[in-house]
Amino acid sequence: MSQEFFNRMDGSFHGMLRWEQLDSLWVRVRANPQGWYVSLTGVEPARQPVTDAELDIFIREVDSLLRREHEYSYCGIVFADDPEHPSLIKIHDPNNLGSSCGSSGVKIPPRWVLSRIPPALIVDEAPLPNSRRSWWQKMFS
Repeated sequence: MSQEFFNRMDGSFHGMLRWEQLDSLWVRVRANPQGWYVSLTGVEPARQPVTDAELDIFIREVDSLLRREHEYSYCGIVFADDPEHPSLIKIHDPNNLGSSCGSSGVKIPPRWVLSRIPPALIVDEAPLPNSRRSWWQKMFS
């Protein structure tokens, strides 16, 4: 299954360029909350989907973090495979953007992934900041 996950991760995605687009994406995810996996790059992913309540908490917390730390009038760091019917969403860390498309020669993986298929461990050469690890653990421990 991990090969399916990585194939999907390398597929085509649509960027949520405006904050309003991100708001709409969250509405669609929350409308059908069952069966979502939430994973953090560099950490072994959970083998079970999150609960509806955990998904809601994650969306609320990551949305708040993105708006607080991505100090631009646009979003541009969240990507969905299909904005109308999402099944895979990549969320990049505002403090570790690099070039998310890989045009600099170094591809920066997303910090967080929402997926309808069981995720695999995404390896990142950069160390996971303690602030992100503790933020994650507050939600899922």
